[in-house]
Amino acid sequence: MKEVINSVGIDIGTSTTQLIFSKLTIENLATSYTVPRITIVDTEVVYRSEIYFTPLTNDTSIDADRVKKIVQEEYRKAGMKPSDLQTGAVIITGETARKENANEVLSALSDLAGEFVVATAGPDLESVLSARGAGADTMSKDNRNTVANIDIGGGTSNIAVFRKGELIGTSCLDIGGRLVKVEDGRISYIYDKIADFARENGISVKIGDYADESVLKKLASLMAEQLAMAVGIKPKDEFHKRLYTNEGVPLSENIKIDAITYSGGVADIIYHPVTDDWFRYGDIGPMLGMAINQTTSFDSVQRYDSIETIRATVVGAGTHTTEVSGSTIRYEENVLPLKNLPVVKMRKEDEDNLEEFSRRLSEKIEIFTGRGADDCVAVAISGEKHTSFKAIQELAKAIVEGLEDYNKLGTPVVIVSESDIGKVLGNALKVQMGMDRKILSIDNIFVKDGDYIDIGEPVAGGRVVPVVTKTLIFNR
Repeated sequence: MKEVINSVGIDIGTSTTQLIFSKLTIENLATSYTVPRITIVDTEVVYRSEIYFTPLTNDTSIDADRVKKIVQEEYRKAGMKPSDLQTGAVIITGETARKENANEVLSALSDLAGEFVVATAGPDLESVLSARGAGADTMSKDNRNTVANIDIGGGTSNIAVFRKGELIGTSCLDIGGRLVKVEDGRISYIYDKIADFARENGISVKIGDYADESVLKKLASLMAEQLAMAVGIKPKDEFHKRLYTNEGVPLSENIKIDAITYSGGVADIIYHPVTDDWFRYGDIGPMLGMAINQTTSFDSVQRYDSIETIRATVVGAGTHTTEVSGSTIRYEENVLPLKNLPVVKMRKEDEDNLEEFSRRLSEKIEIFTGRGADDCVAVAISGEKHTSFKAIQELAKAIVEGLEDYNKLGTPVVIVSESDIGKVLGNALKVQMGMDRKILSIDNIFVKDGDYIDIGEPVAGGRVVPVVTKTLIFNR
């Protein structure tokens, strides 16, 4: 039996704010003799909003009232009411995510459509979302190669790399089209880090200066070369490490890319070059797009056409795929329910090498929580090769080591297994992490990176728990 539900995606970025309404067709694909499994079988984008400049009250605050008015007006144009929507996502990204009142904006908008996936996406998570929206993950899987997506927005360039469909690295640099703004022919704003970068390279750009095209094109070319350094196709210079967002880290030197995709507002210019009115958007975005096209370093790798560019980060939002856990699970009664847990999915290859598993888990935890954060996440594994008592003990030890920096006593450890090992793995973790640690280990649940899950209170006499998977739907 099929069911059609309405979904909305709201993306509030450094430069732009936009909405997309979709119809999602879901269907139970299980047979009569198996546990129900509801799957998205079709997605249709039914309305795309205008693309607005994100309204700010000053350099540190989003104009929450104007954002809400934009959203309300686009609801009206789309012929949608909050009561018409079953699901949705609000994502605040880029420099906007670091504004003082970002959470206030999220709270106000989440009330417009019930059970939203609501996230202030840090630079690593934004890299993953935009890359998936651009189709880099699918292209790398289909072509059996390594693809990097560079999402170039107003304030940052987010990079995610996929090898044969699997995420292997993320990074983010403070390079973007609106880090130098132009108004009435003069420079009206320049980001401090970019001003330092220009000065280091003998370029003089100051607020109030005449916007000299030749000078700003040279600056844009140097910025483009830094992006080539970031994906490993040009040697890094001394200044490069200073351009990473929030003192972030570069991609591993071991990553060698075969192809590249672009998304974000500047990607529109990369794929569709312009040669006139360089300051049409009041910034150097068009110059940066042209510079990327002219930087010869990028000629050393293939360039794929992105599925989406400016709308890549999120173009729709999750369906609620409701499942029931297996009956061999472990949970803490005073922990449930849990809502909107980001999923950290481990590769089967990592489970074959538990030392590598611990390192990868530690890295991926940072993508979804930020360094030193104590937000709750769900660690998803296959577990198919760890069914004996000894193997489960070893797997539990690898999980504990991977969670070393995440080992906050008050934060539950949530493990989601595909194989029927939830209870014994949970018991092993309880012993190794200490009896005071809250452990939730469920099984027979299939999720992927970028999903969010809700875990409800136990049902069926406490034997199982309901699980709702919220999958961000990208326009493919």
